[in-house]
Amino acid sequence: MGGDHGPSVVVPGAALALERKPDSSFTFFGDEKQIAPLLAARPALKAASTIVHTDVSVRMDDKPSQALRSGRKTSSMWLAIDAVKEGTADVTISAGNTGALMLMSTLNLKTLAGVERPALAAIWPTSRGESVVLDMGATIGADARQLVDFAVMGGAMAKIVFDLDRPTVGLLNVGVEEMKGIEEVKNAAAILREHEGDLVYHGFVEGDDIGKGTVDVVVVEGFTGNIALKTAEGTARQIGRFLGDAMRSSWRTKIGYLFAKPAFDALRARMDPNNSNGAVFLGVNGVVIKSHGGTNADGFASAVEVGYDMVRYDLLAKISAGLKDYDRSNTPAVGAASS
Repeated sequence: MGGDHGPSVVVPGAALALERKPDSSFTFFGDEKQIAPLLAARPALKAASTIVHTDVSVRMDDKPSQALRSGRKTSSMWLAIDAVKEGTADVTISAGNTGALMLMSTLNLKTLAGVERPALAAIWPTSRGESVVLDMGATIGADARQLVDFAVMGGAMAKIVFDLDRPTVGLLNVGVEEMKGIEEVKNAAAILREHEGDLVYHGFVEGDDIGKGTVDVVVVEGFTGNIALKTAEGTARQIGRFLGDAMRSSWRTKIGYLFAKPAFDALRARMDPNNSNGAVFLGVNGVVIKSHGGTNADGFASAVEVGYDMVRYDLLAKISAGLKDYDRSNTPAVGAASS
């Protein structure tokens, strides 16, 4: 029921996902009066779906605590998450309120053993292809132990998404020199450098390395990560407007645009966030996928496919195995200085 468009995008998005993953089945939680007609128009999806009706849904502008008080155990969001907890669903996908989804997922599913705080991981288009970037805003501030957890969880996701045995990991910092950055980042670097496990620690990376695709996994605490994400999205829209204005500025540029249209279409597709939609809540004891609220049906289908792959290739087991590779008893505590 969440996102900018609710069932009018979620249902056709699920229909597209079913075409691509025909062994899927779906349970829709929300207002049956809105959902049922959309399913009736898609017989194949209807045959693979059930509806759980509820009158309560989390609004996009609800504060997470408010959404929890008013919608715990009765809202479409809580019930969808609870289905994963109870084993009647393998994955929850929502385009709704991000903060509420994170809070409800953490309270209902709890965190995996050894994980202190969850992270939101996104697939980021780069010059080389794609990278996993986390945290995108779930955890504001993080100590060295938590940043190492993020590296392990992001690495597990990269193995599945990119089919890699040992993904490369970088810590986002204000410079690549070892002496730069705050103590938490430097302490995390020391841990990753000493014992990489099934990750390849690249070192520090800077902001422009995200777009370059310097590493497979970029690790950053949520405050900075969310700013980086919103800045990139805004810049992409700004470039699109600049190009559009330039192409319409004269009859010569309009003619030139006709010849260059295939290239511009390819650029637009590369920059379209719908083509890399589906962020993963890493660290909770279940698979929960956050779709962009403004996505279209293709984008929501992409989010479903991300969730499908996280379940099929056993994300939770990969994270748990990765965490065991690190001697957490020797991880510096919050505020500890590096030796």
